[in-house]
Amino acid sequence: MWTKGESEGLQTLGIVVVVCSSLKLLHYFGLIDLSDDKIEDELEMTTVCHRPEGLEQLEAQTNFTKRELQVLYRGFKNECPSGVVNEETFKQIYAQFFPHGDASMYAHYLFNAFDTAQNGSVKFEDFVMALSILLRGTVHEKLRWTFNLYDINKDGYINKEEMMDIVKAIYDMMGKYTYPVLKEDAPRQHVEVFFQKMDKNKDGVVTLDEFIESCQEVRTNQRSLRIL
Repeated sequence: MWTKGESEGLQTLGIVVVVCSSLKLLHYFGLIDLSDDKIEDELEMTTVCHRPEGLEQLEAQTNFTKRELQVLYRGFKNECPSGVVNEETFKQIYAQFFPHGDASMYAHYLFNAFDTAQNGSVKFEDFVMALSILLRGTVHEKLRWTFNLYDINKDGYINKEEMMDIVKAIYDMMGKYTYPVLKEDAPRQHVEVFFQKMDKNKDGVVTLDEFIESCQEVRTNQRSLRIL
């Protein structure tokens, strides 16, 4: 049986992995020291096949400054001259950052979450819109994005099979270096704990409202414990 701390940790496991993984993507695609005076004022975009929307428009749509967007695009263009990222590139990135595990399935699910148009490619706009939410969005925005990651078939619900697929993908990515060492049935037990806490009406699926409400309850409880 899982302790209270373990069960509460489970509820934020996916969010933590998403944010940490996105930070790795940010690093990979060139978010470097923003004080670098060598950053050009205007980005040279003539060598790519896909041109992103104007930086002013992206600045209005995200929580990044124009200067930050310039740095992000510079790194994105260097790694992806075509202007788009495909799923195979995502898998290669995660294979580098998680060499002791198999990150291919998690990269697949994360790619689908970034690929909002579901056309098999992630443009610079898709990339920065998602990072803006994950790094600087409100709690509600981050939870909504994470729910979308878990909702694999995009039907508006998270069922146990989808949650099991995500949890197993996370454990596969972490590999043998997970601590404490997990038992073989740990993913299923974690999914059961997830549904016990989040499936408020016990209908076998978790809605967006249930997901957000449950996660906010955990945050409230954690704040209360810190006060005590």
